[in-house]
Amino acid sequence: MQKQIFFRLLASSFFLTFFIPGIQAQVTNPAKDTLTVGVAGSEPFVIKGENGENPSGVAVEIWEDLAAKKGWPYRYRPFNNVESALGALDGDSLDLVAGPISITAKRVENMRFSQPYYQSSLTIVSRAEKPDLWETIKPLFSFKLLIAVGVFLIILAIVGTLLWFAERKQSPEQFPTSPVNGIGNGMWLALVTMTTVGYGDKAPTTLAGRIIAGSWMVISIIFATSMVAGIASTLTLSALGSSTITDIDQLTDKKAATISGSPAEGFLKDHQAAVIEVENLSDAFVKLKNKEVDAVVYDRPQLLYFLQNNKNEGLHIANAEYYKQGYGFAFPLNSDLVYPVNRTLLELAEDQSVEKIIDDYLGKEE
Repeated sequence: MQKQIFFRLLASSFFLTFFIPGIQAQVTNPAKDTLTVGVAGSEPFVIKGENGENPSGVAVEIWEDLAAKKGWPYRYRPFNNVESALGALDGDSLDLVAGPISITAKRVENMRFSQPYYQSSLTIVSRAEKPDLWETIKPLFSFKLLIAVGVFLIILAIVGTLLWFAERKQSPEQFPTSPVNGIGNGMWLALVTMTTVGYGDKAPTTLAGRIIAGSWMVISIIFATSMVAGIASTLTLSALGSSTITDIDQLTDKKAATISGSPAEGFLKDHQAAVIEVENLSDAFVKLKNKEVDAVVYDRPQLLYFLQNNKNEGLHIANAEYYKQGYGFAFPLNSDLVYPVNRTLLELAEDQSVEKIIDDYLGKEE
């Protein structure tokens, strides 16, 4: 009996000594086997190598530094777009996806994410063509301006009529009893007074006429200033180029190109823009150049990188930024990789490795 107890204790000690550490090692090191890493997205976060092999870019280099730090072996599996890569991730054929993967509430329902390694945003690129003479003066013939001129003439007629009523008996030589001539002279006096020309050929002589004229002087100062400022503003905006888009509200009922499946699609639809889906930024800028769309809306770093490496003159990138979002690595819901990846990302951020990689591709932000 004692021998049996001895052998049981010996077996238990053997099991605790040799098997439990192995089990613990598997729990603490989920990446013991070779990981399959899906790679998808646009430059500069994913730059495809020849035949899809040896990719590079911001996301790829951050992952490679992270995997080297953890000692994890891996192999890449390239995808044409982010949505197809995330679909494979949902099917458990991948261990993670590396690329400019936006962390959204909808995606979190079906997968897990690391903490963001980059904070991105959406912005707008449009044409910045110099308008010709007609495009410059065209706003002066707009329907709104014609309405404004009509309202101005009505106001002049009202002031002229009041002056005629006040002055026709006292100064019939200046304001004839004939309504057409009398009101016409009254409008002339109102116009001369407003413009501060002061010919002196017409002047009120009655108290009522002077009160009307004095009131009109004060009102016309404000009115004339506002009118001149409005015309100057219209001409300035037209000189900037009628095709330049600086704000998302200018895209209402206009066409905007963006990459299929990107968060920019929903953003554009929320602002009543017509969405034109494309496979890549090259296709989007071809459509912009050919005037098939009014703007390209996508993630700001990708647009900056594309414009930097494709010297497209006559394009304007807006200063406005929208829908700020983080890029992270995506994992299946049951993945044990998230915690060690997050911890290592923090270590890489603390020693400035992540910042250096980003600066190498995008340059330092001013």
